[in-house]
Amino acid sequence: MENALYARHLETLLHRYRVALEEFKLDAIVVASGSLSYYFQDDNSHPFKAFSFAQQWLPFQLPANCFIVFKRDKPELIWPGKQDFWHMANAIPEGEWQHHWQITPVNDDTWQRSLPKRSAFIGPVVSERFQHHEELFTWLTYDRAVKTSYEISCLERASQIAVLGHNAAEQAFKQGACELDVHLAYLAATKQDASDTPYPNIVGINEHAAVLHYEKKSVERCIRPLTLLVDAGASYTGYASDITRTTTVLDDDFSALVKDMDTLQQQLVGQSLAGNSFVELHYQTLAGVAKLLKKHDICKLSVEEQLAKHIPQYFFPHGLGHLLGLQVHDLGGKQHSRKGETVASPKDSPYLRLTRPLLENMVITIEPGLYFIPMLLDKMRAEQPQHGCSLSKIEALLPYGGIRIEDNVVVGVETPRNLTREAFAQSN
Repeated sequence: MENALYARHLETLLHRYRVALEEFKLDAIVVASGSLSYYFQDDNSHPFKAFSFAQQWLPFQLPANCFIVFKRDKPELIWPGKQDFWHMANAIPEGEWQHHWQITPVNDDTWQRSLPKRSAFIGPVVSERFQHHEELFTWLTYDRAVKTSYEISCLERASQIAVLGHNAAEQAFKQGACELDVHLAYLAATKQDASDTPYPNIVGINEHAAVLHYEKKSVERCIRPLTLLVDAGASYTGYASDITRTTTVLDDDFSALVKDMDTLQQQLVGQSLAGNSFVELHYQTLAGVAKLLKKHDICKLSVEEQLAKHIPQYFFPHGLGHLLGLQVHDLGGKQHSRKGETVASPKDSPYLRLTRPLLENMVITIEPGLYFIPMLLDKMRAEQPQHGCSLSKIEALLPYGGIRIEDNVVVGVETPRNLTREAFAQSN
């Protein structure tokens, strides 16, 4: 079944690239996986991640120095065959996928001589001849937003792996682990090294949960643990999951706020339908945050007054979500045509990453949040003297940091599919 999904996925890619050949009057398209890069003045390389447009073609993690060559018929995989005694050789993976490919192991770049004159290249620049074709890249980016059944199955598996880590992280936290040990429990459960995760794990206890991209891992055990925010995913054949959960210890005002945020989040997931505006969903989120601020006596202003004064943005400064796929923030979120026309984020929500209307089989994140960030609270007091917020209530909630709940969702026509909640249900 998996091979059948991959075969249909490959046919979809072949069709997209044939259309691109016609549009740009080309005879071949070459896509590079990329090469190793190195730390400045060092012979130690950065962790390698293949260029996503190359990775999209193959059902395994691509190594450096691979090339995909497409000339209308069976695609060709140029495989690095050069060996040295410092590193393990890249063996060509076995499997039925090979039936769909011409595989050419190479030791040098002589294969480039057989390329047609009208060839275009996308990917990291590797020579004067291979310069990135930006217009072709933009054209191909547009269709990547809609996932094939094979891609959705990979994203499903990435969610299942990540959920194992989230369950282990929560258990470690409740046993008193420090941030580093929570992080290590996550990696052990998902069988990933830190360099294998699709992005650096965010593991914040208490006030660290208010740092949106908190990447440090404290080795000190917290004297009075209140909350844990884990934003972490997993990779499967290059496809990423991106899941956030907020765990509380006490049954108090903050835990009630978390429960209400979970309810809001699930309502937003239910609106992840083809034809709906993601920008409008984001505005629904701002209204939802305003309702929570009023319900929990954080702000006495009406929802309408809060929205007029942009009060929710001081507590929820980021966007509702983004496209998800081979990249955590997948490409094309603001691109409204193959030729590259874009629609910018609203001025009052500059960090919103997705402005395209939702289409069936897009995969998106839905991740509302509510944070107590000192910098933004100071800004609110300076910019909105009549903010209507209870500073004493905010002061009591500052040690908890904040809340984010994030699921990975397949956009549907009548109902969306929540890959994250499915994975959590299966893990119980």
